[in-house]
Amino acid sequence: MLYWLTALSDGGDFFNLFRYITFRAGGAFLTALLFGFVFGPPLINVLRRRQGKGQPIRDDGPEGHLAKAGTPTMGGLLIVGALLSSTLLWARLDNPYIWIVLFVTMSFAAIGFADDYAKVSKQTTAGVSGRVRMALGLLISAIAGYWAALYHPQALQYQLALPVFKDTLINLGFLFVPFAMIVIVGAANAVNLTDGLDGLAIMPVMIAAGTLGVIAYAVGRVDFTDYLDVHYVPGTGEILIFTAGIFGGGLGFLWYNAPPAAVFMGDTGSLALGGALGAIAVSTKHEIVLAIVGGLFVVEALSVIIQVLYFKRTGKRVFLMAPIHHHYEKKGWAEPQIVIRFWIISLILALIGLATLKLR
Repeated sequence: MLYWLTALSDGGDFFNLFRYITFRAGGAFLTALLFGFVFGPPLINVLRRRQGKGQPIRDDGPEGHLAKAGTPTMGGLLIVGALLSSTLLWARLDNPYIWIVLFVTMSFAAIGFADDYAKVSKQTTAGVSGRVRMALGLLISAIAGYWAALYHPQALQYQLALPVFKDTLINLGFLFVPFAMIVIVGAANAVNLTDGLDGLAIMPVMIAAGTLGVIAYAVGRVDFTDYLDVHYVPGTGEILIFTAGIFGGGLGFLWYNAPPAAVFMGDTGSLALGGALGAIAVSTKHEIVLAIVGGLFVVEALSVIIQVLYFKRTGKRVFLMAPIHHHYEKKGWAEPQIVIRFWIISLILALIGLATLKLR
């Protein structure tokens, strides 16, 4: 919205700064961070009063988690609020990719909110039906995938771009939308599975979002794409402002979610943030890179799939408990030890993802 102030510029004054994506991204980061610090305490107090006993803790989970009983959930409202306000304030609202990622984020946040509300109101770990959540997620993702394809350059429409092999495009045709559905829903659920320890999910989300934001800025500038020899997707540079909002809002939330957490993000936050990462990847034609940058989320999801399939087949378990962060809890690792080591892994994967921009 503040971009419209450029109409007051003569080309060499303060208002001209609003033309620059990097300046507005900095503004979005600070706005989201300030939002978190200002509204964090009152929101947590409201959630604590409204929820009473807080998020229900699973009886079959790690024993140490029983001490977290009474901690309020739905803290994802803080992140989503910070992200929404900063994006609407600093991004160009005539950019279709901004509306695509906001649509996915807010829609998945609504699904997560309904699930969290059902859990705390009924004091049960069973929220909204898994089938209902999946059906709504697939519908939202289908709309977003088709919407993004409409605005991709004609040469890239319905194509799958590969990292490193930059001249290679795979024409998915009508399968592009189902592929986009898998990417977005998969990312949303993978982040949701990762959100099992204090601070575990939010930092890898911030790292992945920051990486994808840099990629979005690069592929949205023709001079950068010529130098890096990657596909040019005009307009995606504005997504950097959205990801700056994720980073700022994530830092603000982490202040209250750091061990011991004063609030959990809940499905409200994890589904929204995961969906956002998937939508960014689809918009920028970097779906495969998301699997690298968000490799931690992929491993968390795969650990659950492997555990379930192997147990059904043999009656035995591959991991002491799934998702995999619970496996390390069962092995005796302290919660902060797991969290920080997983953060380090996320950072390494992000650097590898960025390297694919230049590798050939």
